[in-house]
Amino acid sequence: MWDASFRQGVLDWLAANVPASRLNHILRVEAMAVELAVQHGLNVDQAAQSGLMHDLAKYFKPERLLKMARSADIELDPILVDNPHLLHADISAIVAQNEFGVVDEAVLQAIRHHTLGQPEMPPLSCVVYLADSLEPGRGDNPALQSLRQISRENLYQGVWLTAEASMELLFGRRCLIHPRTIATRNWAMQVTGKTPTVAVKAENQR
Repeated sequence: MWDASFRQGVLDWLAANVPASRLNHILRVEAMAVELAVQHGLNVDQAAQSGLMHDLAKYFKPERLLKMARSADIELDPILVDNPHLLHADISAIVAQNEFGVVDEAVLQAIRHHTLGQPEMPPLSCVVYLADSLEPGRGDNPALQSLRQISRENLYQGVWLTAEASMELLFGRRCLIHPRTIATRNWAMQVTGKTPTVAVKAENQR
């Protein structure tokens, strides 16, 4: 089991570095990641760790995110340069390593992948990607309820439709869409290999 004192240390760090509303979101992501891990037969401790640490860098300033990304040789495309907040997932994984000594690559990958996704990402990454978008604090409309149920039944269909929902939301806001989000949607759709049985609309947010 994940050491309780380690978890408390992460919570203490978060309490000093993110607002209470974000900490509540993080705790809900942790809980939903655990729920999905149980549902899909995955490692519960890894899911809890990934969920709890997925937003460590959420409130880092854009200049800090870009500086850390360059120091870590993270490839920066024009969309990331113009929207540094999208880097918080990659940088959160670095913080997990540097601040808390996390070396479990599955956990680090799940943290890195939770915002934009990644084609061929492993099931644990899918779980945290879905938990971040679909945790109860995102709302309780029929679209979100449908996405949650689909995610309990089929991780990849959940990723496909959640990515589509995120894209629809970004279309509506006239925002740039990172190619990784599109690639993630296409990959998950191909893995699923079928048309969804439930139509969903985008009303969730990251």
